[in-house]
Parts: sequence; C-alpha cells; structure tokens
Amino acid sequence: MRVLMSVMASATALPAMAQVVAPGDPAPAPLEQPVTSNAARQVYDAAFFTQFAPANALQIVARVPGFSIQSADESVRGFAAAAGNVVINGQRPSSKSESLETILSRIPASRVLRVEVGAGEQFGAEYAGKAQVLNLVLTAGGGLAGTIEGAVLRDYTGKVLPEGSVSALLKTGKSTFNVAAQFNNNRTTERGYDRVTALPSGALIESREKVNRINDPNASLSASWAHDDGAFRTANLNARVAIDRFRLDQTSAVTPASGPLRDDRLSQRYQSENYEVGGDITRPLAGGGIKLIGLATQRNRRNADRSYLRVNGGTIGGFEQFLDDERSETLARLVWSRPNATGWTVELGAEGVINRLASKVDLFSLASGGAATRIDLPVDDAVVKEYRGEAFVNAGRALAKNLRLDLAATYETSRLTVTGDAQAERSLSFLKPRAVLDWRPGNKWRLQLSVQRTVAQLQFEDFISSAELTNDRVNGGNAQLLPQRAWESLLTIERPILGDGLIKLELGYNRIEKVQDRVLTPEGFDAPGNLGSGTVKIARARIDAPLAKLGIKGGRLTLYASYVGTSVVDPYTGETRRFSGNNDFLAQASFRQDLGKFAWGFSVDGSTPGSFYRLNEVDKNYSVPPYVTAFAEYRPDRRTTLTLSIDNLTATPSRRERTFYAPDRRTRTPSSFELRHRNRYLIPAISFKRSFG
Repeated sequence: MRVLMSVMASATALPAMAQVVAPGDPAPAPLEQPVTSNAARQVYDAAFFTQFAPANALQIVARVPGFSIQSADESVRGFAAAAGNVVINGQRPSSKSESLETILSRIPASRVLRVEVGAGEQFGAEYAGKAQVLNLVLTAGGGLAGTIEGAVLRDYTGKVLPEGSVSALLKTGKSTFNVAAQFNNNRTTERGYDRVTALPSGALIESREKVNRINDPNASLSASWAHDDGAFRTANLNARVAIDRFRLDQTSAVTPASGPLRDDRLSQRYQSENYEVGGDITRPLAGGGIKLIGLATQRNRRNADRSYLRVNGGTIGGFEQFLDDERSETLARLVWSRPNATGWTVELGAEGVINRLASKVDLFSLASGGAATRIDLPVDDAVVKEYRGEAFVNAGRALAKNLRLDLAATYETSRLTVTGDAQAERSLSFLKPRAVLDWRPGNKWRLQLSVQRTVAQLQFEDFISSAELTNDRVNGGNAQLLPQRAWESLLTIERPILGDGLIKLELGYNRIEKVQDRVLTPEGFDAPGNLGSGTVKIARARIDAPLAKLGIKGGRLTLYASYVGTSVVDPYTGETRRFSGNNDFLAQASFRQDLGKFAWGFSVDGSTPGSFYRLNEVDKNYSVPPYVTAFAEYRPDRRTTLTLSIDNLTATPSRRERTFYAPDRRTRTPSSFELRHRNRYLIPAISFKRSFG
C-alpha cells in the first residue's frame, strides 16, 4: 500500500524552487559517480517538498517531477548489474539485497538537503546509458532524526491487519549511524472459481469453488555506519537480516462431471531467512580515488507444499513436496576513477564473485489413506557453483558544449559447474561494449542514443526440477541452459513542459540471440531453455504535467504508455510468437491535487495479457482493466500525515486461462480449457507517518 501511495503521489509544480545546476557548480564528486562539467542537472531544494509533509526520502523521491524509481533485481549476481537509478550523496548504496525503496524509506525527510536529477553518465559506469539518475543530497547537520510509520488494512472478510516500521539516523561528527526495523503483515483472502471444459465441445469436465487464505508476514532489521571525511575519503559498513514466513491455505469444493463431490485442500508453508554484510572504503589515488567494495549474502529456504484430494473428509490421493536450499554470494570489487583526466572522465575496475546454490527437492505421491511414494525428478538434488570475474574500462567527454560521448567495454568470464543428479561444466566469456551519445540541440530538447551488448544472467533455480502442486505440473531442470545475449539500441527524447513538467519518448530495438524461454528436455519435461534468435521492439511515452497553468491549482497529471513487442519462433509449432510472459501494451494514469493541508488523488492502470508457452499448454494471465486506486490525505503539521486509501477500488479480478493440448502443442487442436477467476475485492487502509528530529 505504501508503494501504491508513492506511485500516485506525483509532485505539484513549484517552478520557482526548481533550478538547473550550471557547469562548475559545487556538487559531490565521489569515486564511482564523478560529476561532469558539461551536463546540467535539475535541482529541487528541500523546500519544494514541504507541502507534501514527507516523512522519509522515499516519499520525497516519489514526488520528483518526471522521475520514477527503477530498482534492479535484488537477486541478480554481482554488484555492477544490481544498480538502480538512485545514488545518495553521489554514491551508489553499498547494500545489494535491499531495494532502493527500502533504503530510501530509512532516511528521514529532514535530512534531505536537495534532489538532483541528471543523465546517467554523470554518475559513473554503472549508470551510463540511463536517461535519468537521481542524486539525493543529505544535510551535513548532526543529531538524531527518524521516522515512524503505521498502517491498518482491512480485507473483504473484515480482518484488520496492522503494519509498521521505525528508523533512526544519528549523525555525529563525520560519522552517520542508521538503524531500521520493519514489519509487514501482508495478509489477504481471495475468493474465486475454476472451470475446466473439454474442447472443442465445451462440455464441463470439472468446476471448483475456491477460497485462498494468505498470510505472508515478514520482518527485517538493518544497521549501517557511514564515515565521510571529504572527497575520496569515505567508508561504509552495513548489515541486514530479513525473515519471511509465507502461509497459504486453500479450500476447494470440486464438482466433477462424473464421480463423487470432493473437498480438496492445498497448503503451502514457505520459510526464508536472508542475511547480508558488506561495506566499502575509498581513498585518494593519482588525481582520483580508489574504492574497494566487499559483500557477502546468504539465503536459506525451506518450503513445504501439500495437495490433498478428499472425499467426505478422507484423503483419496495427492502430492507432497519439500524443498530445502541454500544460496550464497561473496564478491569483491575494486574501482579507480578520475573526474578529469585530460578532459575525460575515466573509470577502471575489476570484480570477482563466487556464487553457490545447493538445492534438494523431494516429491511424493499420496495413495488413498495417505501412504507416500517418492517420485524421482531429473536434477532434484544438485549444487550449482559459479566463479565469475570481469574487468571494465569507461571513458567519457564533451565533444561540444551540447554534445557528450561515453564509451565503455566490459570483459566477463565465468566457470559454472553443476554436480549431483546432473553433471555439467562450462566456461563462458563475453565482451560487452557500450556507447552513449547525449545531445542537447537547444530549446530545452534532449536526445540520447545508446547502443550496447548485453548478456543475461542464468537463474540457478532454473537448473533444479520441482513441481507446482497448485498447477498440477512439473518444471524440469536444465543443466545445459545458456545465457541469453543481445545487441540493444535505445533512443530517448525529452523536453520540459508547463514549467517543471516533462514529456519523454523512448524508441528501442533489440536483437536477441539464444532467447531464454521454455524447451523440452530429454527426460520429457518442460524446462527453461534456449530458443533461436528473436527481436524486441520498444515504444514508451511518459507525460508528467503540472496543471496549475491550466486552471487546476495544485494538480498534477501523469500519463504513461508502453509497447514492447517480442518475436521468436516457437520450437513446437514452428510459428512466430511472443516471448513467454511478455505484455505487449501497458497504460497508466494518475492524478494528484494538493490543497494546503489536504491532498487527494487516484490512479488507473491496465495491460494486455501475458502468456507462457509450455510443452502442453498456453498459460495466459491478466487482470480485467481498469485497476483503480484512490487516496485522501490530511497533514495537520509538516511532520505528520494521515492517509485513507483504497486499493482495487473497482474490485478488479485476476484471471487465468490455460489452454491444453494432448499430448503437446505439436498437436494444433486444443483438448481442454481451464479458466481461473480470483478476486481480493477492495482493500481500505488507514496509515500514519510521523518524522522527528
């Protein structure tokens, strides 16, 4: 719910408070994010956000005109690939397992001096090619500050669900200490039905009335220390522990076309613990600075799935599955950068990473009465290990007053082994060049063209087989999976409108090799695998418009639409289709109006379905648009905010359509069809936030 409010809360325009940083203005110049002297930054002082009474930095960032957070996948291996689009005091956050939203939510709003938004190349190699990166500049003041947040949600059954978080930041001298604790209840109830029919006749095979009771509480505790003794004289330490306990209980009243009525049961019990410890240190060297980053993470999971077919309260069959895995990562990264080396910004570095996943899956079939028989799956007990290293060089400079070129090259090499049920070993090496040209032709226009070679990461879990008891199917493991690689090009066009508003258009084309999708394994299972070549066509547009000049005081409208068209040859039918899981079209609209101590707003979004193309089925998932949320906000003082919000105001259901083929999709005529319908209905919530210090 808090993320929802952040998305809807676009800022009201105050053009007098927004300014452009001219070349040469003082700004932080840390190691991996050198400040260039040729590109402007849009700056918003703390006073710009006062009207919104933000409690933390996340709520400030959510109100920056034309900007949206782009968090990287926290599970991605290595440090470089996990960069988002936000830096703090010019430096990338040293934590990797925490999302940008989590990190920003721990910084009290009172400690934010200003916000700067500029092109990615101003902030170092990991951000080059990004059209926008936000730099959160904190105050130098000392003392204690913090935030307290609480919320109460109510699901459609009447259950009241409390949530909350607290964080404190203490700055003394050159050191800053931060401690934060968070608890999310994440409890909800869904009601729905399934209908299974035969094709082409449409005769009913089975109907199911279902209720899902989901309880997903999670908690985290984090602490960090930062020391700042000036440019290239910094140090950071951070630690975090997070615990998640997911529970699902499903009741299903099943009416088959023939045979007795059933009262089936499904339960899921998932436990996970995540740990991280890391840090970095920066020191001056050769006119620039050198930074050493170290990080270690550990994830432990224990999952239990149980599915029972029941007649008159007695078990007549079913399945049980137990998963136990441990995943760890240890990395070191060394980077040297110099902001001005004969007119160039230069960055050199290397990174070494060790990743390991040990996973064991036990699947059992249950006979009448509950007797269990183990089912052997291919690659259900294995250890995946990777040793990976990369070296990179990046350089950029102004070619003219309004034209900048950034060039980069990364060489990556890795050795990956699979042991256990399957034996596999391979060594992979890739050269990944990148070029970014940024042009400001005048009249506030900005154009950026980027071309780069990318290589996707393999997900270690794709090597391991497991069953999905909720879907009555098995996902095969594929130890021969190879990483997808691509040439990607993207053109970005931007221009301010109506003061501090923004219009942005993105056009892209990607050529993909070894598309990662789904294939048939030698054992006859559907599994992650590589197809042939494919293409991706991109068109995205965003309009962030303040409405004061149009007569709507304090109003702001944000419109976003995207088209991502994908194409690859299906291995079963030989026909061209989309990538699995791709949504072609997405549209969003949000409005917010601030009127003194009061604010209100709403958002509407929708998308086309995304389909997964498996061995014997096409699995299509979507929500029936429009999905609407709304809120009303009262701020009795600058430190306190009370919010009433409603999620899923239109009670939009989610739908799933599964079309089956026998024996597989090489048979072009479908044999059966399953429709699943679920609804959480509308969820009202009352939240409170208060900052101190």
